[in-house]
Amino acid sequence: MRSRPDPAAGDPNARYHHGNLRDALIAATIAIIEERGVEHVSIREAAKRAGVSPGAPFRHFPTKAALMTAVAEQAMARLSGMVAAAVAAAPDDPMARFSALGHAYLDWALGNPTHFQIISSRTLIDFPASGALREQNDAIRVLMEDLLAEAARRGMLSSPAEVPQLVLSARAFGYGLARMAVDGHFPEWNVTGEAPPVAVHRALDLFIGRLIRGA
Repeated sequence: MRSRPDPAAGDPNARYHHGNLRDALIAATIAIIEERGVEHVSIREAAKRAGVSPGAPFRHFPTKAALMTAVAEQAMARLSGMVAAAVAAAPDDPMARFSALGHAYLDWALGNPTHFQIISSRTLIDFPASGALREQNDAIRVLMEDLLAEAARRGMLSSPAEVPQLVLSARAFGYGLARMAVDGHFPEWNVTGEAPPVAVHRALDLFIGRLIRGA
């Protein structure tokens, strides 16, 4: 009996259909954003960049929002990895680990501005539909809460505010610094004259120092 021909035989794009098409499309999307802006992203353009047929991506990403959500998931995975590594390397002190978490977040945002912009804009992604995004985002928030709660138990905090309020304030402060740096606002606001990577870390140190009793 004659065997059926392999539809992938001789197809230079066949390798994408066996595991890495998703990653190739994500990489293509990031390249489009960096070169032309997010408004130029489309599934068809990502397919063209990845070197596959226009219809190939739809088995992975039925909508542009699904594609952008995948980029955000990659961003969150990298952020989570950097945070975990930084906290693990910090001294066994809740505020030292809290500081390490914040500095890792800033390093990630400044080192991955496209990822930061995508994950920050909830109009571009379907955050509620992504279990990975919600779980990893929650994990970072819970880690912040746990570290500050431990610091409070040890009498290390100077503020009588409740831990959830401190978490919100710290999140807003860190996010604001990252947003200013990535969006290019430092020339107008950074009166110290320091380069943005230096200024954001010094500002975070100042903020965290105000949280620590006796600092």
